Amino acid sequence: MRILFFGSASIGFQTLETLLGSTHDELVGVVTQPDRPAGRKRKLTPCPVKTFAQERNIPIFSPEKVGSSDSFQTLEKLDADLFVVVAYGQYIPQSILGLPQFGSINLHPSLLPKYRGSSPIQWALAEGETITGVTILYVSEKMDAGDILCQREIPIASEDNALTMEPILAKSGAELLHQAVNQIREGTVRATLQNEEQVSEVRKLTKEDGRLDWNRSAEELNNRIRGFISWPGCFCETATGRLKVLRAQVESKQGVPSEVLDISTAGLLVATGNGALRLLEVQPAGKKPMDAAAYLLGYPLQLGDLLG
Repeated sequence: MRILFFGSASIGFQTLETLLGSTHDELVGVVTQPDRPAGRKRKLTPCPVKTFAQERNIPIFSPEKVGSSDSFQTLEKLDADLFVVVAYGQYIPQSILGLPQFGSINLHPSLLPKYRGSSPIQWALAEGETITGVTILYVSEKMDAGDILCQREIPIASEDNALTMEPILAKSGAELLHQAVNQIREGTVRATLQNEEQVSEVRKLTKEDGRLDWNRSAEELNNRIRGFISWPGCFCETATGRLKVLRAQVESKQGVPSEVLDISTAGLLVATGNGALRLLEVQPAGKKPMDAAAYLLGYPLQLGDLLG
């Protein structure tokens, strides 16, 4: 089959590698986002998938609006049999999705119908899930609501965060998508409807989602730190400025929410709405990550201080 890949984020790398290595299918190109301003100088920068494709000399198409008439004509000429979509980042209209004879399939990093929408890896961790997974489904007009081709469960360990889970999900997703492509080619694929009564939807993360609300429980805050570590990152305010929290652990001690309970070499212990959170690794504004004990040497806090 002739396959066209749609994607922008690094989670699609392994799927691209799998498609490139197929002896039965031909990867005819990659559709990805246009270069966007990045960094302090706002320099135009390609997305991860575009860089990945350029290094492998894969034909690239980067429309500003994939649903435009020019885009439709370009994609139609590619004469693909199947579209594969992994974290593309644009709405693809039905007129485009209907071009290939075998339709369009998507890799979604959650066990649908749970966690439909953007940032499913981050929200699954933030919600304290112990099991997540990957789903291969047909792309439908409604986001992440298409019929499911196959799924695979993946456990979440207590020490996992969004950075450790993404490559695990990417690898499993690529393997599962390869299985689905084979079934489509062989005519053995069986799709099932999603149970709408079990749907949960998650929104796109904002920078403010990273602010630590000490009135929440220690467990909930720790889950958010794990889930939001890549972006937006969890943070609080101190007398010397903003402090980003990279790693923490839950403890049973109680106090007034945001109160500093311990400043020992074990790290900085802060009271929450239920229990306490031991900050183990932090990053002050403009500095490199460091363990909390080292932070306390240069940014002294007192017992009883309240964090913002």
